[in-house]
Amino acid sequence: MKKSILSIIVFAVVLVFSNEVTAQKFAKLDKSPMDASTYPEIYRVSDKKAKVIYGRPQLKKRSLAKLAPVGKVWRTGANEATEITFYNDVIFGGKEVKAGTYSLFTIPGEKEWTVILNTAINVWGAFSYNESDDVVRVTGKVSKTAKPIEVFSIVFEGEGDAFNMYLGWSNVVVTVPIKG
Repeated sequence: MKKSILSIIVFAVVLVFSNEVTAQKFAKLDKSPMDASTYPEIYRVSDKKAKVIYGRPQLKKRSLAKLAPVGKVWRTGANEATEITFYNDVIFGGKEVKAGTYSLFTIPGEKEWTVILNTAINVWGAFSYNESDDVVRVTGKVSKTAKPIEVFSIVFEGEGDAFNMYLGWSNVVVTVPIKG
């Protein structure tokens, strides 16, 4: 009996003074944190047309060509492949796309980028990219910025049912028109 009372007391003392029992191990901030952008961007509007979830890599004195090589399929962000959700059927870059969630891949080019919607979701990077899973491929128009963009960014802008998706990084902005 004395042994069991002593065991309980020892356990209670260890529990009170131990950080390991109560401490949680939370991950540090990712080097390319996940972010989201919506259209419309007003957060209190629940009737969204589109939402994109993506990792935001930084240039950190590296070239865009090294991080998103010309002519090669890129995950369009960092970590997991970027995912875009359309809540209604849309015209994406001039092509019809059904409501749903798709991975967003790109193939960078000098004057235009190929922007790809693909059915494979919840995938890491572009390592398992398969062209046979493509829903559409459209051309994104490339423009240059006066001031470089350090952190990869995706934003939507427009009015009503007509809006653009902008992908911006380094001194490049890729534009894809969307209607829906």
